[in-house]
Amino acid sequence: MTMIAMFLKELDQEAVSTRKMLSIVPDEKFNWQPHPRSMTVLTLAKHIAELPSWVGLALTTSELDFAATPYEPLKVNSTVELLEVFEKNIEDAKAHLLAASEEQLNDNWTLRNGDTIYSTTPKSETIRHAYCQIVHHRAQLGVFLRLLDIPIPGCYGPSADEMGLY
Repeated sequence: MTMIAMFLKELDQEAVSTRKMLSIVPDEKFNWQPHPRSMTVLTLAKHIAELPSWVGLALTTSELDFAATPYEPLKVNSTVELLEVFEKNIEDAKAHLLAASEEQLNDNWTLRNGDTIYSTTPKSETIRHAYCQIVHHRAQLGVFLRLLDIPIPGCYGPSADEMGLY
């Protein structure tokens, strides 16, 4: 199996769990945060919904320089809009992967803020990192939702809520 085929398969698999988690974020809890240094539910959920866009970013550019391209916070007013952003970014990631070549995955990609370089890695590692970030932040969102007493869907099997364990 090629790396691109593996990335497509994993993207589809992780999208299922991520979609389930994003779909249960209640609009009325968007501004809730478990701690003053934590993100709000909405900020975290938007980040998760945006992360698949890093696939296309990695495949079509050689770097992201925050000094030259400051982050523009996404405007989302509902869970429905959040899911629309996620679905658009998943489809965009798939399209970029389908158009990519295996050779492209070996090209370097740099994350920087002006002269400060955070990382330079092959594009394949940048894509892998984006996938890891989706999983990491999805788990973080699960903790936020658990603290709000919202039943959590299973990702790699049934959750305790789905099994009626507690």
